[in-house]
Amino acid sequence: MMNLKTLFSTALVLILATAAKAQHHMHMPAKKDTTAKDSTRMDHSMHNMKNMRMEVPMGHAYSLNLPMQRNGSGTSWLPDASPMYGLMIHSKKWMYMLHGNVALRYINQDISTKGSRGGDKFDAPNWFMFMGQRKVGKKGLFHFSSMLSFDRFTEGGAGYPLLFQTGESWKGQPLVDRQHPHDLFSELSVAYTYAFSKNSDLTFYLGYPGEPALGSVAFMHRPSALNNPDAPISHHWNDGTHITFGVATIGYRYDKFKIEASSFTGREPDENRFDFDKPRFDSYSARLSFNPNKNWALQVSHGWIKSPEALHTGEDVNRTIASAIYALPIGEDKSLNATALWGINKTKGHDGENATLLEAAYRVKKLAVYGRYEWVQKSVEELNLAESVYGHELFGVNALSLGLNYDVLNLNKFRTAIGAQVSLYKTNAALDQLYGKNPVGAQVFIRLYPALMKM
Repeated sequence: MMNLKTLFSTALVLILATAAKAQHHMHMPAKKDTTAKDSTRMDHSMHNMKNMRMEVPMGHAYSLNLPMQRNGSGTSWLPDASPMYGLMIHSKKWMYMLHGNVALRYINQDISTKGSRGGDKFDAPNWFMFMGQRKVGKKGLFHFSSMLSFDRFTEGGAGYPLLFQTGESWKGQPLVDRQHPHDLFSELSVAYTYAFSKNSDLTFYLGYPGEPALGSVAFMHRPSALNNPDAPISHHWNDGTHITFGVATIGYRYDKFKIEASSFTGREPDENRFDFDKPRFDSYSARLSFNPNKNWALQVSHGWIKSPEALHTGEDVNRTIASAIYALPIGEDKSLNATALWGINKTKGHDGENATLLEAAYRVKKLAVYGRYEWVQKSVEELNLAESVYGHELFGVNALSLGLNYDVLNLNKFRTAIGAQVSLYKTNAALDQLYGKNPVGAQVFIRLYPALMKM
């Protein structure tokens, strides 16, 4: 605990010290520039342009000097070459954006009925975002984000079938082999960023709920995962904190680097998906992000999380995550997007539990082909198994999903696609009596989502 608090404090001091240094340099007397008069004339010319939309910040949610495509989830970064899907609305001083995803589907997680833990369901995983931002003075930027999910209505309290998925609870019982529904209010956040220069800015972010500076971009917002209706089974190794009731983050960017520190509520959302959980601010995290060029976004982060699971109140988690996201535009509405990540959860008295994920999506016009491979270590406790029978073993779970989407209808700013996906699982033979040997899942769906934005 002391080591993580020391890391958090150090990150905070570094952010403030570096920002203060940047501000000091900004106020140093400037050398005379013989081109100053020409620049002034140009500035006045631009100012007098009739198109008032130029006043609206068209860039990043947390910087006046970064491209919009770098927006991830919370304050995380995507590559600058990432595709963006959404609907943009302008006013004189504000820019608004709508984004979302709905998959109307039938899913069966054990099509050959090999085991007793699979399930099937008609459902509709979904989420919707509404964001807005405006300049404050010449160097300030205000931003708000809201995210809603109607999962509780479409998935029920126990969520949807997903073999080997774990995390959170329903009616006092742990959710196993099911993905929990997300809260109605999944993000309500505000942020203010001050630009010291083109390469330097400082951001303050508050969310209730929100997302701390921990992990890679959440799966719903990664271009490599947008076509896949399922959450990763490593969800609680990487982006399990993407809905946190009480987050405060400070972040400083210098050129291609950003360092952030967060204080947040460690407890994951409770079973009531419509309420606002108690803010605790009992957990901490730090993250270093680096975008070396327009095609890559790299990050490493660590968090000390106080009692995340309500059914295991005495268990704190130390979580470390490293990730790399890649984006390559190939042509008009053609792109390749990929993500690689590793995470580890460590609780006192237990071995560390690792997770790795590799996913990619290739889009050509109306067709998107995608895949995801995961290897995750699930404990006896995670899978809700009897220790008297299975001991304290960690089970390595291999999961491979392959799927495709094809757009069948374009309605102005929105698209409708039909899709299909198959999932293959392999784990320790000791679990065959529960899951069957190498179970196979499948699903078909109709996906509704906004069109690609032309940047």
